[in-house]
Amino acid sequence: MQPTQPVNVNPVLEAALELADKSWKIAATDGQRLNPAVLNLAAENLWERLEGLVGRLDDLKRRWALPADCPVVLLYEAGQDGFWVARALESKGITALVIDPASVQVTRHARRAKTDRLDALKLLGELRAWRRGDRRELRVLSIPTPRDEGKRQLSRERGLLQKEIGQHRDRMVKLLRTQGCKVQIDNRFVERLMAGEVRCADGRRIPEELWHRLVHECERLDLARQQFAATERTLLHDLPDDAQRCIAMLSRLRGVGWVGAMRLVLELLWRDFTNRRQVGACVGLVPQPYDSGDSHVDQGISKQGNRRVRALLIEMAWCWLKYQPGSELAQWFARRTQGQNKRGRRVAIVAVARRLAIALWRYLREGLVPAGAQLKV
Repeated sequence: MQPTQPVNVNPVLEAALELADKSWKIAATDGQRLNPAVLNLAAENLWERLEGLVGRLDDLKRRWALPADCPVVLLYEAGQDGFWVARALESKGITALVIDPASVQVTRHARRAKTDRLDALKLLGELRAWRRGDRRELRVLSIPTPRDEGKRQLSRERGLLQKEIGQHRDRMVKLLRTQGCKVQIDNRFVERLMAGEVRCADGRRIPEELWHRLVHECERLDLARQQFAATERTLLHDLPDDAQRCIAMLSRLRGVGWVGAMRLVLELLWRDFTNRRQVGACVGLVPQPYDSGDSHVDQGISKQGNRRVRALLIEMAWCWLKYQPGSELAQWFARRTQGQNKRGRRVAIVAVARRLAIALWRYLREGLVPAGAQLKV
């Protein structure tokens, strides 16, 4: 007598999506088949491609005799498509999981086969393991709402404009240096350039080709300054009330300016963290030890997550040491780095940044002022 095949009482359609520019690959299974189904979606329009994805999933339900209300869980890697695919699938009743591509385990062979089909099958295997409870490696990301994602563009645009202004100024200084001219790029530089006051080291006029390039750089610099000023005037007023309240709370602490507080709130503290470990892991400020046999090496921090927040927290940590010397965190840093060189201080500042992020998260969540910290008058 042959053993009967177990019946799946609560079937779930599991799918993995490999996103590419020209086509999408989808691998799906209901857990009862030996080989998953692999389908291709090659519509030119992305929305038509997504509609075709939903239709293919419905076809698989009918082909495999699954209930019409059978839940669908779909997984794909975060990339250039962002989160719009996940939000669109959620609106159609499909559970979407977006994962960090770096958390997917790959073989260590020097040469390995890699195609979109194999990648989709690999993601499907990771999804099935994750749903069975093996959640040690796969890192599922929080899907922001369109409102939260839009708010981050405000602070990022300000940072980009600030960087462009510095690039234009630095480029003009270096161009003039090739002619032996060392001048300051101030508000009157354009007037002096037009009047012919900016000259080479020997007193000759600047070459015509270089002069035209400097004029174009000045025009781009002026445009970037105007956009930066307009962004500064309307930035805080465009934010919702809850974000403004958090920014105001953080700005009350000495050593925390409104720009750093705004970027920290919009990039990191909009999430709902449940413990301090999640805060540290989200910004990549957690250690990565290498302990195998007789090898014991500290590989530094993981550097996962938002690199903008990580760089911001390092900068805020140095400001915290300067303006909050009596705080418990600054005193810990002083004891930890006593007698060490600059490299030891740079290593220890990473730990300060991690502890500062946790302290600021608790300050916003519970109203607990960091130990020993002072508020602005």
